[in-house]
Amino acid sequence: MTAAAIREVVIVGGGTAGWMTAAALARMVRAGVRVTLVESDAIGIVGVGEATIPPIRSFNAMLDIDENDFLARTQGSMKLGIEFVDWNAPGHRYLHPFGDYGFSIEGVRFHQIWHKLRAAGRAGPIDEYSMSAAAARLNRYAAPATEQTSPLSQLVQAYHFDASLYARYLRDYAEACGVVRREGRITDVTLRGENGFIEAVVLEDGSRIEGELFIDCSGFRGLLIEEALHTGYEDWTHWLPCDRALAVPTANAGSLTPYTRATARPAGWQWRIPLQHRTGNGYVYSSAHVSDDEAAATLLANLEGEALAEPRPLRFTTGRRKLAWNRNCVAIGLSSGFLEPLESTSIHLIQAGISRLLGLFPDRGWGDAERDSYNAFTRTQYEQVRDFVILHYKANGRDEPFWRALREMEVPESLARRIALFRNRGRIFRQDDELFAETSWIAVMLGQGIVPQGWDPLADALNPDQLAAMLERVRATFRRAAEAMPDHAAYLARHCSSREFA
Repeated sequence: MTAAAIREVVIVGGGTAGWMTAAALARMVRAGVRVTLVESDAIGIVGVGEATIPPIRSFNAMLDIDENDFLARTQGSMKLGIEFVDWNAPGHRYLHPFGDYGFSIEGVRFHQIWHKLRAAGRAGPIDEYSMSAAAARLNRYAAPATEQTSPLSQLVQAYHFDASLYARYLRDYAEACGVVRREGRITDVTLRGENGFIEAVVLEDGSRIEGELFIDCSGFRGLLIEEALHTGYEDWTHWLPCDRALAVPTANAGSLTPYTRATARPAGWQWRIPLQHRTGNGYVYSSAHVSDDEAAATLLANLEGEALAEPRPLRFTTGRRKLAWNRNCVAIGLSSGFLEPLESTSIHLIQAGISRLLGLFPDRGWGDAERDSYNAFTRTQYEQVRDFVILHYKANGRDEPFWRALREMEVPESLARRIALFRNRGRIFRQDDELFAETSWIAVMLGQGIVPQGWDPLADALNPDQLAAMLERVRATFRRAAEAMPDHAAYLARHCSSREFA
């Protein structure tokens, strides 16, 4: 006999996580599910997750969101990758672009061919063979093409946007679809005596909001998943010791770059995220290696535009909740865990949690299979993202105490295997559902100074002269296509200007 369907869902917390969840679950409203979101205007949100990665386009497409309207209303800009400055050595920089490098030939991966020719002095920097990188370096952007014969079909983008405006945008969407918002501060959470499931949340005015499924989007606090259910937390600061951040907006200065920038500092790194109306900046750092005052001074001394506010402090512990789904509560966003935004994964992890929940949406039978699968997938994804972030720290070339300690640390065995495999012959093996593509691993491995000792022997079976000619055609084609694109700022002004919504 089929268990009864869940009809009451309560989301605790707004912000990006809460309203992304509400917007996605608004589809469930049409199926007879009542979705209520509880938030308090008196409680601030973190709101610094302003840079994204390409899967955000799938989320917006699921909601049938128009790209130009969304960018205009969120002060958004395009993002073709992330530039890393001073990580390998002062003055060194590299780009982690979205999309592929070149094309495989006869089953041989492009980066293997490139490495063989580069060793012989017959290939340029690997960025020259990426459409996204070629455009980013020239501050250009055009809409990707659907025709596979066009070089613009190789262009892959994500977005920068104001996270608070994105939450507002999705709130309008969700409420229009029937999601009910309740204003108020939660003062108590009642549990069922027989099984410890959450029964209701109680507001400051004494009103109770009951539900069958509760989604915790309350941020670092973990109001439901931790304070009420005592789920526990797995601390990863021994690998990722940064535990604080300062965030400050500035007036725009210089070019409106279609990429995020991450610049290494003595005890962490500084982000730069260009929006149409301002630039987001911040310093992620280890409090064991620099004081808060010193961190603020470093951040303010390295801003490109005029600061528009005082630096806002954030404190965090890198890691993940031991269970993202505990009893009848699913934690999404910062309540489920935190990985510093070095590779712009914060919003994606929200999106991934929502996608898993939709795919494993429970009934009132509360079987273990859906919950166990959700937790297993969540754990694996967090660990994969964790390893990718650790790679940036492990393979660094700086000489400060913070960076030396990270270079000398033992890393997870899963990452150590990847590094050894790439260092030998440039090989990369991924699980099918893994977030970061081969290009991402190649970009960061090479950018951080991990150069393979050899290459795939299959590359030796190909004619080197023909390969060199092919690489030159790819480089020239991408360069010409990038040069023909409009300036990034000009593209935004023409297609998705935020002036009328400022």
